[in-house]
Amino acid sequence: MKIASTPDDHDKKGDALKSQRFQMLADIAKELSGEVVFPTYFDAVLRLRKILNDPDLSMADIAHAVAVEPLISAKLLQLANSAAFNAGGKQLVDLKSAITRLGLNSVRTTALSIVMTQLMRAKGMADFSELTHSLWEHSITTAAAANIVARKLSRQNPEEAMLAGLIHDLGAFYMLYRATQYDELLHRPDTVKYLIIQWHESIGVSLLNALGLPEEIVESTIDHDHMRPTPTTIRNLSDIVYVANMLSGGHFEWLMQDQPEIPAEMNILEEKYGHLRPEIDALAAEMRSSFA
Repeated sequence: MKIASTPDDHDKKGDALKSQRFQMLADIAKELSGEVVFPTYFDAVLRLRKILNDPDLSMADIAHAVAVEPLISAKLLQLANSAAFNAGGKQLVDLKSAITRLGLNSVRTTALSIVMTQLMRAKGMADFSELTHSLWEHSITTAAAANIVARKLSRQNPEEAMLAGLIHDLGAFYMLYRATQYDELLHRPDTVKYLIIQWHESIGVSLLNALGLPEEIVESTIDHDHMRPTPTTIRNLSDIVYVANMLSGGHFEWLMQDQPEIPAEMNILEEKYGHLRPEIDALAAEMRSSFA
């Protein structure tokens, strides 16, 4: 339900804005402290959560469960037959083979990509269209970068890395969605940007835990926007998400903010990992096509 402004609010915009800014954060905190009530877009993700976390289910069982989600099934088949995942050129027509080729994390990735695109198109999000489009582009590029970094420079699962890269800013998507419910925030993207910078990581961690994402993936999203020494070797999933996020511009890029100056660490990171960009760009293009 949208929180409407009263006539008195319009007489004191500053107070009303401050009030609704804190009210949104308080409302989100209240939701996250109990049982999170997700938008209906998350229904498929929540239905699949238990299935994907059950070690006793066979691939056939999982494929049967996923098959009841036609949009997810279609996207999985499209992705499995894309150039990025089908170097041999053999086209797959059954879901079990597609999931086997892509890996179980591809089901989570595809389901969450659908959720994120639906959140972008939700009622009221038009006021944040430029910001949400930029955030989606950043998420896709980070997912592609995480996959390439994992595949080329580590022993980490590339599909798990892609999933972590895709959802590392889920808290920002959720905050944008919630901001549409407050009139004083709806037409003030700069205020919403400030709130996102301050809170999206911690809110994202709570959301990912509520969605039942594996602990390693959740932990890899912590402090991903905080500058740190460039990893000389990729040791874990956290290193992958950090490098992928920074190669994709960090929050400065998708928030369309100018950095006062490029930090030295960014130059070091670019020198060490920038050679991966052509492969990252190619995979990101494939993902945009598959997730469109």
